Amino acid sequence: MTRNRFNQQLAELNMCLSHMGQLCEEAIGAAVEALAAQDIKMAEDAVALERIIDEKERDIQSLCLKLLMQQQPVASDLRVISSAMKMITDMERIGDQAADIAEIAMFLIQQNHFVEPRYIAEMAVTTRKMVTDSVRAYIDRDVELAESVMKSDDTVDEMFRQVMQKLTKMIAEDPQRGEMILDLLMVAKYLERIGDHATNVAEWVVYSITAVHPDEKVGK
Repeated sequence: MTRNRFNQQLAELNMCLSHMGQLCEEAIGAAVEALAAQDIKMAEDAVALERIIDEKERDIQSLCLKLLMQQQPVASDLRVISSAMKMITDMERIGDQAADIAEIAMFLIQQNHFVEPRYIAEMAVTTRKMVTDSVRAYIDRDVELAESVMKSDDTVDEMFRQVMQKLTKMIAEDPQRGEMILDLLMVAKYLERIGDHATNVAEWVVYSITAVHPDEKVGK
């Protein structure tokens, strides 16, 4: 394989990763909006997106292996490809957790439980942006943007802590709604995990550019 052809396939990898990130963002949005709008169809769309995300993960894995086998990549290329393979694992899990949120939404709708999602709306906006920015940082080779994603994880963790306090208080005040409130708490937990996975993606972006994983800096 010529270097030009190799570069073309690296560009294809970037395009595929960008599409996978977009699918993840759409799945999060559809799942949370389904809860807010009491919309079964939107929840089903989020679950369907999870299956497409799984397929995209397999496609990208195949492309990465092709790049590794068809040419001996230099060290910087190897970091880019290996980081992409790590990233898509976290992105696939983001799709899983968006589908989990959608399934909770479907259950609550079917049980005629109306949920006011104000407690999680801000978390959803922040985690969606983290996913988008982490993939954009990889494509643009932007360490600063990746690091901003990593910092946002602390914000999401604090949001989750506040949501947990509010929902725990709601259970104490209205035990009959306890099961529904616990479901909402699980939605918040899934969003917190999505933030963790977006952070993992951003950390691999930093590694792909600098050859140093952020965890290694902490350990020094």
